[in-house]
Amino acid sequence: MNFVKRAGMSLRARRARTAVLLGIFVVICTLLLGGFLLQGATARQEADAGRTIGVDVTLKAKGLTPALADRLGSSPQVHRYNPRLALDARVRGIEPLESGVPRPGGERADARTRPSLALNGVRDSGLLLPFSYGSNKITSGRGITPEDAGRGVAVVERRLAEKNGLEVGDTFRALSADGKRTVRLTVVGISQDSTPDPARWTPPHQLPGNALHVPVRAVQRLSPGQADLAEAVFRIGSPEQAEPLHAEARRLLGTGSFDFRVNDKAYKDQVRPIQRVGTFAGLVLWLITVAGALILGLIVMLQIRERRDELGMLLALGEKKWKLIGQHTVEVAAVALPAVAVAALAGQVTAQRAGDALLGRQEPAASLRPNSPELPADSPEMRVQASDLGKVAGIGLGISLVSTLVPGIGILRLHPRSILTDSE
Repeated sequence: MNFVKRAGMSLRARRARTAVLLGIFVVICTLLLGGFLLQGATARQEADAGRTIGVDVTLKAKGLTPALADRLGSSPQVHRYNPRLALDARVRGIEPLESGVPRPGGERADARTRPSLALNGVRDSGLLLPFSYGSNKITSGRGITPEDAGRGVAVVERRLAEKNGLEVGDTFRALSADGKRTVRLTVVGISQDSTPDPARWTPPHQLPGNALHVPVRAVQRLSPGQADLAEAVFRIGSPEQAEPLHAEARRLLGTGSFDFRVNDKAYKDQVRPIQRVGTFAGLVLWLITVAGALILGLIVMLQIRERRDELGMLLALGEKKWKLIGQHTVEVAAVALPAVAVAALAGQVTAQRAGDALLGRQEPAASLRPNSPELPADSPEMRVQASDLGKVAGIGLGISLVSTLVPGIGILRLHPRSILTDSE
């Protein structure tokens, strides 16, 4: 008789034991599936943390131009970047703030010839540290975005806006220091800087209220020549990605020295708990796999001992030993496959609860970087995917093979006469 058919008849004849074996496999497969779902959820949440929090790399170097910053910003590791080009300029159409403290010597310089504004040319004002960490904030309108490149727009400080009655949509002109170049600027946002006015006399362009944020190209149009960036900030997904970015910066900037600082505290504070959960899920998977193989191996070993008479009769009738091992393997595997289907239903519920318990209590990113997008406070959704079911089925079949082949070594050592004449 075909050993596969014989395995099916054996399962039907031993319904109670088959049900017990099925129950054990369902538990094992459910735990395995829950572990894979938890691993997938932690990987997605870690990726989300990389996109929303990220790691800020600040680069300062002689010869760092906006063009070089754009080339570095196009690197695959970089999600967002912000070059900053500073320039002192004059203004027409509005009155700049003046220091409330008398100037030493009682003299007043000609406001028409001295710089009165500090222009910060930026690509993405949200990456500036004061805005990123919440000491500065937009109170009206919006900040500077990459879509503003080439436009004449500006974010003005609240004190300058209040003195001149500026609102979003108003316009004025910024002039170069020599008055030969001019740029028309439209107010798109009003910001609030927490820096107080200095207690001693300060030139107008150094007052915090006279600092404007404009696109980099607007500053370049007012600059007398090619100017180096004050700095460039690049947001990458993880600390590990800083090394290839450093190598690319070295290639573009040459052998000269430069300052390359990595600020990954916010990222690590948010991601480390997620990584610990992922490591825990991996250890659970190994534990379940090993424990499942041992438990099922012991069960199969006991079944072989109980079925010695049956094995002896089959061997006496000329059945090959490898077919007896194959019969036991088919019996266990036939129970493992439907257990995967049951685990797919049970695993979704149990894994979601485990995810809620292990991942649902993470602090939002805003508590670490106040003005950054928040990560969801709830745990990510546990999604049963075909790849996860395939892994569970593969491990389940692997367990069934190990749990039958290892005890099956004893079958290879059996002899029909010793079995049938053994009183035990």
